[in-house]
Amino acid sequence: MTLLTIEGLSAGYGGAVAVDGVSLALKAGETVALLGANGAGKSTLLKAVLGLVPARGRVVLDGVEVGGLAAEKRVRLGLGYVPEGRRVFAGMSVRDNLEVASFAGTAERGRDLERVLALFPQLREKAGERAWRLSGGQQQMLAVGRALMGRPRLLLLDEPSLGLSPKVAGEVFAAVRAIAAQGTAVLLAEQSARRALAAAGRAVLLRLGRVVHDGPADALDAEALRTAFLGDPILGDPIPGGSESS
Repeated sequence: MTLLTIEGLSAGYGGAVAVDGVSLALKAGETVALLGANGAGKSTLLKAVLGLVPARGRVVLDGVEVGGLAAEKRVRLGLGYVPEGRRVFAGMSVRDNLEVASFAGTAERGRDLERVLALFPQLREKAGERAWRLSGGQQQMLAVGRALMGRPRLLLLDEPSLGLSPKVAGEVFAAVRAIAAQGTAVLLAEQSARRALAAAGRAVLLRLGRVVHDGPADALDAEALRTAFLGDPILGDPIPGGSESS
């Protein structure tokens, strides 16, 4: 069953187009790796799906067109979002960071909190600590856990390994695989192609804001991946840098 449909989606910043006519679909429970160099449009695409940047085109979540809805309403309909750079509430405790993201009643919120703490045992140990005291890896776990408290059917995950050591990044990706195994669909924007492809069943490559490949992750052509990240040496179109529209 198709959970998310994106048709002809375009978005950008200050007149510059970062996502240009993107169309793709995700099935319920599917994990899709969204790959491309800095500036390819990965982060902008996730923000456009959530409604954080102005966009043209259609975004349909489980049969409901959400393109005209505010981000909060999209979250309530089943979208979860983990932004690049984590952005936890630094002055709040770990527990409060998690509970503030829940729409459920007291009993259900407690069960959701327990599920998140079981997924990230390090957060259980730090439940009463202020978020600013956590390590970068623990803050990333907290950001993922906060998104899960909204009971998303689709998790939009932006650069989860950014700034993390290989060991901690591996722990975060293990949690992503566990989340997917529990039935939550994941759209994963990530610079580390190796980690993303290991976690995903399908890969979508973006180049200059457009989809240049969409297919099984384990069948991804190495040349297509190289071109998406480095550009076409014949055409001379390397991907421009820049993190805001990545």
